[in-house]
Amino acid sequence: MSLNSPLDFSHAFLAALSTRMFRYYEDRIPQDASLLVVSNHRSFMDALVLMSALSNPIRFACHHYMGQVPVMREFVTGQLGCFPLEETQNRQQSFFVQSQVLLRSKQMVGVFPEGTKPMVKFTQPNHLGEFQRGFAHLALRADVQDLAILPIAIASLEEVNTNGFPLRLLSLFDPSEPLFNQPGWHPLVLYRRVAVLIGRPYWITPQHQKTYHGKQAKTVVTELTEHCHSEIAHLLHQGCY
Repeated sequence: MSLNSPLDFSHAFLAALSTRMFRYYEDRIPQDASLLVVSNHRSFMDALVLMSALSNPIRFACHHYMGQVPVMREFVTGQLGCFPLEETQNRQQSFFVQSQVLLRSKQMVGVFPEGTKPMVKFTQPNHLGEFQRGFAHLALRADVQDLAILPIAIASLEEVNTNGFPLRLLSLFDPSEPLFNQPGWHPLVLYRRVAVLIGRPYWITPQHQKTYHGKQAKTVVTELTEHCHSEIAHLLHQGCY
């Protein structure tokens, strides 16, 4: 593996910041399966932390603006291996198509279902916002064998908070995002000590897929989303206290 790989970069970056990471329940990580990693999200370091914790590159879907901002674009696509989503009208389809290709090739795909909000507005380490349901739709409609969703909690034990750049600067790159049309600064959360708690995998079965393509689609999507949310909330509470 080259020194420029996302995994090597993650290890090097955490070492450079002297970030101490503690991993729990690693025996829950499925082997030889396609994995959709779902996690809470407060810091630009989250992708790095998850890759280091799982000892594996993870292809993260990231916000459209990250693929538009110079320097940030090279960082997220080149160093982290992320794939920025397309503009609003094509965003969901872009996410489904790119993610399915990666999952079929046994690459890990990472999703932060809270979306952009916790990244642009500072939240407490134990806070968990509502989950968007795109990841559940992806898992249930993907034509991928041996697919599991792996919920993971990132619990900050010690951190440094600082300001990054004005939020309105980002509206130049994605005018469609209302969160950028406000005063204030994009916060930067730097972990000094962080716990990564791995949840119980949720395996996608043929029965799930059959239900999804039937009249109970909404029910199975809600069940999957709530399972991952409650699992991460429980682990987050466990890690932060």
